[in-house]
Amino acid sequence: MKKILNSKETLIEDMLAGFIAAEGKRVAQSSANSQVLFRKEKKAGKVGIVSGGGSGHEPLFFGLLGKNMVDAVAIGNFFAAPTPGTVLEAIKQADQGAGVICLFGNYAGDVLNFDMGVELAEMGDIKAYNLPIADDVASAGKEEQRERRGIAGDLFVIKEVAAAAAQGCSLEECLRVGESANQRIFSIGVGISPGTNPVNGQKNFELADDEIEFGLGIHGEPGIERMKMLDAKSLVQRMVDKLLIELMLFEEKEVIVCINGLGATTHLELYTVNHEVDKLLREKNFNVYDTVVGSICTTQEMAGFSITVQVLTEELKEMYQMDAYSPCYFHKEDY
Repeated sequence: MKKILNSKETLIEDMLAGFIAAEGKRVAQSSANSQVLFRKEKKAGKVGIVSGGGSGHEPLFFGLLGKNMVDAVAIGNFFAAPTPGTVLEAIKQADQGAGVICLFGNYAGDVLNFDMGVELAEMGDIKAYNLPIADDVASAGKEEQRERRGIAGDLFVIKEVAAAAAQGCSLEECLRVGESANQRIFSIGVGISPGTNPVNGQKNFELADDEIEFGLGIHGEPGIERMKMLDAKSLVQRMVDKLLIELMLFEEKEVIVCINGLGATTHLELYTVNHEVDKLLREKNFNVYDTVVGSICTTQEMAGFSITVQVLTEELKEMYQMDAYSPCYFHKEDY
């Protein structure tokens, strides 16, 4: 394993110090908990937006701190949920007097610790709610949608709920937007080669050179099937077929798409994937309103990608259209 590091003991400290060195005009590090970062700009009466999760998935989560995006992040150790105390401090930093919504991937450790963090916040008279994002169709069936893992669908749900908060929506209205966004977002991923935990040097799964893991999770959780490598067209067809089972249930036909690289996948590959995804969706009469291509939700040097599709309502489209600026993601109509 080759990693450009100082020491295993200071991995997160060094990473966050570098981020603050780059973004210190806009972002600060909590003096009470160094694994909490927050936006310096505050707006009284706005619903606060918290996100977070384990380190190792960068630029998620702190890369989404920004205008009309995330207000504070709770950062865990490598591939580990942030502690309840870290979540509590993030909630405190995001609180601007109208309550706080925490948005994070639906994993047992994250759910447990964010729930505890919210309970602690409420003991301190801060109204806070959790909304675990559950978009991975490979991890559970339609009847168990709320049990699905969260992967790159985090981006669109965070974007839309944060826009609602920026527009001055109440805590209850922001939650409603979040529930709608979460119910209409679907992802599936494929792994080509593993990522490595920089602390212990362990790979998150093993594959033969000619194999892929179809439907794997962001931490390398087993997928639906281990299979031989396919060409882009055939592989994307199989992935989109899984998504269409969900997408065809909606009357609305306008969608947004994210082609997410898992860490080591090149833009040459990601845009090739998007070419195939776009064709398949249009063949089924979906109007692709917008597409994001890049590496947002990663696992170190893991190779592979995920496809996320969200079915828009007029309200979600309005929220998506709002300008948003952060270090690792921006949205501006007609830029």
